[in-house]
Amino acid sequence: MVPRELISQADLHTLEEQVDAALRSGADDGLGVLGYGEISLVLGWPPADPDVACKRLPVFPDRSRYEAYASAIEDYVHVLRDLGVDVVETEVRSVDRHDGIAAYAVQPALAGETLGVNVLARADPSVGHPMVGAVVDSVVAAVGPTVGLDSQISNWAWVDQGLRYLDITTPIMWTDGRARVDVDLLTRSLPWVLRGGVKRFVVPGLLDRYRTLRLVLVDLCANLIKERLDPWMPVFIDAIGDTVEPRITEEECRKYYRSDARLWEVMLRVRRLDRAWQLGVRRRPYAFLLPKQIER
Repeated sequence: MVPRELISQADLHTLEEQVDAALRSGADDGLGVLGYGEISLVLGWPPADPDVACKRLPVFPDRSRYEAYASAIEDYVHVLRDLGVDVVETEVRSVDRHDGIAAYAVQPALAGETLGVNVLARADPSVGHPMVGAVVDSVVAAVGPTVGLDSQISNWAWVDQGLRYLDITTPIMWTDGRARVDVDLLTRSLPWVLRGGVKRFVVPGLLDRYRTLRLVLVDLCANLIKERLDPWMPVFIDAIGDTVEPRITEEECRKYYRSDARLWEVMLRVRRLDRAWQLGVRRRPYAFLLPKQIER
């Protein structure tokens, strides 16, 4: 039985054409943006009334690199599900371009009220919400030496009284001690002069912290600040309790968040400068969609 397609190939081509136009202009105003991440945008299709969410990956230089990355994402989804993390239905799709392969991770567009950030924004921290314990339990079950997880609350949804996980575009896994993620892909949006240093000195540490349980839980609590959900931090810390030692503190989370926010702000600033240089001086399209100002 042939599995259903979340988006037709014709519609995916049309979306890629719209993305290409946005890259040439340097503006994403014509796109159906569902959300901004640190690295890229989530686009809805069709733009006026989306029924799927499409996260565009950087362009792959050839089909073999694309297929290796798509395989890693599919393996990551299977591994997470085996560990009890209910991943939203996902398919990895591609469109041929003159300069390589454009890839998208496609998922059903969930109703806004089911997204984790909105669920907690509507709820009362003094009363609590079952999603808090469910997220903590899922993180504890999944994170280990060979599997990592980005546990920020924006990566979760609460659908039909159950927890769902969204963010699988960075397959944080290790096989025989080697990361499955294509590190070159993660650094490609940076100016070429910085890529080697970031790849060698920054990326390994970033990936490692997502397979270190205590750091993953600190990251979860700390990034509640970005989502204006600070009152929920003590609730999450209480739910974590003695799961990790030493116990996580609110002061620690706030310090962690300040450091993390500075790193991502610098990275985004560098990429914006590079985009201005490419569009304004070199007169050629900038190859990446950048998020607008992220409030921290």
